[in-house]
Amino acid sequence: MENVMSCDYRAWHSPGMSNDVAYPVFCSPDPALALSTARRLMEFGRREYSEVSAYAELSSVAEVRRLAKAMPMGWFRGASAIEEFEGVPFEDQPPLVVGVPASGLPAEAAAFEGRLPVEWEVGDLPVGSIEDAFTAAIGPTMGEIHWDSLEWPDAPEAGLHGESKHAEVTLLFNTRSRYADERADDHTVLVHVRSAVFDGRQRREPYAHWLAAQVGLTVIGPAQRF
Repeated sequence: MENVMSCDYRAWHSPGMSNDVAYPVFCSPDPALALSTARRLMEFGRREYSEVSAYAELSSVAEVRRLAKAMPMGWFRGASAIEEFEGVPFEDQPPLVVGVPASGLPAEAAAFEGRLPVEWEVGDLPVGSIEDAFTAAIGPTMGEIHWDSLEWPDAPEAGLHGESKHAEVTLLFNTRSRYADERADDHTVLVHVRSAVFDGRQRREPYAHWLAAQVGLTVIGPAQRF
């Protein structure tokens, strides 16, 4: 199966630090195809307790309104400067900064001045509960679907141990970076494994390659840490 559809990963690398590391294994301009591919990988490690979360970064009031209508669950949180509410009690801060459900969003567009981008997120939901609706609603907005509490199996033939704590799959929409710091015209599937760096080398990378191969995929770019 062909993984890369007009996606050049040579310039995409996130240098952060974390206890997990993620590798891109599929990229496509088709969000539905990206979702079905991510699900195939997720199902390989799915357990009865696995969960799904979603996140979006909304750059306009129109995007906020559109997502609130399509995805009324979850919380919306507006931007604020670090020092803006220094010393202000939590309960006295604007509701949009603290976080509100769709029903609590301001009616007036002026209330969003200085609050964009607005972040939306929902988490710890049963697998299968939001993925289709979110994929249909995302449009050009940057966001992600994240599945966790998966369990990757042992690969004794390759001398690789399984993984549970960092067994995760992420589908990035309209960006190729876990930081969502640069827009793209395609959507990327990431497989997560435990980070284990020795002598400057990521020793769990072969496991990411093995996992991808189990569902007909291959690693197509460098590791991303967060």
